[in-house]
Amino acid sequence: MSVETVQTGSFSWPEQWQRVSLADAGRWMSGGTPSTSNGAYWDGDIPWISGASLKQFRITDSERRVTRLGAENGSRLVDKGAVLFIVRGMSLKSEFRIGVTQREVAFGQDCKALVPDENIDPFYLAYAMRVLTPTILSMVEETSHGTGRLDTNRLNALEIGVPPLPEQRDIVAAHEAFERRVGALERELAKLATLRRGIVDEQATGPDARLGDLLTESPKNGYSASEVHEWTGMLVLGLGCLTNDGFVPRQLKRIPKSPLAERFRLADGDLLMSRANTRELVGLAARFRDVGQPCSYPDLMMRLRPDEGRCLTAYLELVLGSSRVRRDVQAGARGTSESMVKIGAGTVESLSIPLPTIAEQQKAVDAVTSVDRRSATVRVLLDKLRVTQRAVVEDLLSGRSRVNRT
Repeated sequence: MSVETVQTGSFSWPEQWQRVSLADAGRWMSGGTPSTSNGAYWDGDIPWISGASLKQFRITDSERRVTRLGAENGSRLVDKGAVLFIVRGMSLKSEFRIGVTQREVAFGQDCKALVPDENIDPFYLAYAMRVLTPTILSMVEETSHGTGRLDTNRLNALEIGVPPLPEQRDIVAAHEAFERRVGALERELAKLATLRRGIVDEQATGPDARLGDLLTESPKNGYSASEVHEWTGMLVLGLGCLTNDGFVPRQLKRIPKSPLAERFRLADGDLLMSRANTRELVGLAARFRDVGQPCSYPDLMMRLRPDEGRCLTAYLELVLGSSRVRRDVQAGARGTSESMVKIGAGTVESLSIPLPTIAEQQKAVDAVTSVDRRSATVRVLLDKLRVTQRAVVEDLLSGRSRVNRT
């Protein structure tokens, strides 16, 4: 099966296709929530899909389940092959969540179900709606509570092109062929991430040293800008630059030029650690990578400068990301809210760091570097494949390209 490109109008479909509004594409259903005070309604064997739990395109399960009694008293049931999508919630501000049920499920009032007519394949319908995501998101309104809401009447008016059922299934098959290739690359990335964690955690053994004794100076907090309205001068990092995958050049802002900012100018390879964040993210460490412009770091981070004769900066970055050290960092964080906790220089200096020989440190760094290179290659392949998939599937769904069955 191959894809044959044909020329059609920008806003038309091939003659043998039907132009169908979503209102006429099938039976629309609204959901609901059974009373949470009635224990007989909950903890059954029927998945209950909400705005928060609709995260997979193939809908098979949910963290919350209802009994059949609960589904019949306050919710709605749909069988396999229904298209579920979000019409209310915070997620609508940035994404349109949609999926196809793979079994009988119940669903809440933040969702709508569209049970397609017999001449429309449910996966084709879901893909055709997903392609309309930019248009759908432009229709989202904000409620008084700050959540997003889709006007069902406007959604009903959207149209899709519907080819004969065999061609719909060919388009679905072409899409799923891409999905299988994407899935294979995603699984490889997951295996590489597991391998990386294993290498890092393996190094968190052996003779320990106090981190403060391995540094050439005390951990140094970053630049605290009193004014940032000028937006000229040196760049300053945002906390989002420090991730579990290392340094990512994002959330860069400009701050006013000042001698103070110059004192916190970063050099390529400087090791940074977040000193304030959620408990899950506090203490993330990563080496700064040159972004092509002078850059400093904010007071929500601290800079660590190890004695390279005893502890390689690259090795310290790895060990600070190990499960053991991360647990120690999180245990030492203090704060009145889990959404913002802090660690001080004393907590960081008191951390116990496994310290093998320099040769062994370098061996660990080289092993992780090799894994990271392969991961970077896979991510590039994955990004390219997704771009190709999006273009090909959009062309198929518009009729600009047709599946050649010969």
